[in-house]
Parts: sequence; structure tokens; C-alpha cells
Amino acid sequence: MNSLPGQGDTRVQGGENKLLLSVVMPVYNEIGTIEEIIRRVLAVDLDKEIVIVDDGSTDGTREYLRKLSDPRVRLFFQERNQGKGAAVRRGIAEAAGDVIIIQDADLEYDPVEYHQLMKPIVDGRADVVFGSRFSGSTVRVHMFWHFVGNKMLTLLSNMFTNLNLTDMEVCYKMFRSQVIKNINLRSNGFGFEPEVTAKVARMHCRIYETPISYYGRDYSEGKKIGWKDAVTAVCAIVYFRFFD
Repeated sequence: MNSLPGQGDTRVQGGENKLLLSVVMPVYNEIGTIEEIIRRVLAVDLDKEIVIVDDGSTDGTREYLRKLSDPRVRLFFQERNQGKGAAVRRGIAEAAGDVIIIQDADLEYDPVEYHQLMKPIVDGRADVVFGSRFSGSTVRVHMFWHFVGNKMLTLLSNMFTNLNLTDMEVCYKMFRSQVIKNINLRSNGFGFEPEVTAKVARMHCRIYETPISYYGRDYSEGKKIGWKDAVTAVCAIVYFRFFD
């Protein structure tokens, strides 16, 4: 097994075809998109598993998932809704892959981009790769204040971590499994993003960013994150820098 950052050689040997990718997918009330996102992930030409954690869905998503029989899809069900962070933690704990990526169950992110996210890890240059919706790829133009909020949270996070990320709140974060499984994650909700960012920075992980596409939803289309989650993120940025 490769060493953790600061403990020797952290390079991944071999190419994509020698690595198992675990796609951790937290799910909550996504009956309108769950079938399509699973289809898109399975279509990606990589050795992979999908680790789906249903976080207490009540809209039929849970019932749909129970009918799946594809051996590449592993299902776990939270007894009650605990938040995205709790579902992600469960998925990471259950993941069997050499590399782990977080995949939302909506259609805002395109799984075809797994290859470019994985390349710095395969090449032995990175322990963690963030996607970036703000660095030159195709994005949907909408929701100005949501964009401003993301930029402000990223700036604040960078100030506390001494990183120069362009998109801290992005869903697409890919990790060498050995790195993410050795982080004690605690956030149950959307505080997961600043928490994991603070902790990989503290571990002196080699972090890379790569442009990704973004097909954002608005609230009429089922988007869940709001201003209260931004407040949670600010508190998490401060807490995980000084008090955790």
C-alpha cells in the first residue's frame, strides 16, 4: 500500500485500467434523475463501482434503488435523513476502490470527465483533485448570487487554508482512497466541502484542480442548497481551521 503524504512515496503505479474507481453517490429525493445518472456513470469506460447511499428519500427513490440488480452498484440505506456529509462518510467507509470520487445524484456534473480528474492521480502527481466550474469549461449561465456565494466561500476557505483553489464548493472531488479514508470527517450536512478541504490542506496533500463542465439546476428544478447552507459553510471554514 502506498504511503500517506509526508510518509514516503505517494505515487500511484500503473494506469487507469489498473485502478478501481469508487463513485460515492449520496442520494436524497432524486427520483427524477437517479436512473439517468446511474446510466451515465456506468457508461464511463473505467473499472468502477457505484456506492449509493440513500439518505432517507421519501419520493420513490428508495423504492427504485431496491429494484436494481447490477453488481457494479452497491446500495446502502440510512434509516433517516442525516445530511449529505453523513451519506458521503458512509459511502467512503464502504468504498473498495483505489480512488474515490463524490458524485451528486442530479445531472449537474458529467461523469465522462472522470478521466481528466483521474489523470493527475494516475500520473503520480496528485493525492486529491478538485474539479473547477470557474476555470474555462462549459457552464450553464444562471443564478448570479449563487455564483457570488461560491466565490466568497472559496476565497474565505483559501485564506484559512493557504490554498489557491478557484472552486472549493465543487461536488467533484477525487481522492486516493488511502488519503480520504484516513481523514476523520465529522460534518453531516453541506459543511463537508470546507471540512474536507481544510483537512487535506492540513495533511499537505498534493492537490490539483482541473476544469469541469457544470449544468446547474435552479430551485424550480430541484436544487436544494440555499443561503442557510452558506452560513453553515462559513462556520465550518472557521471551525475546522481553529477548533477541530
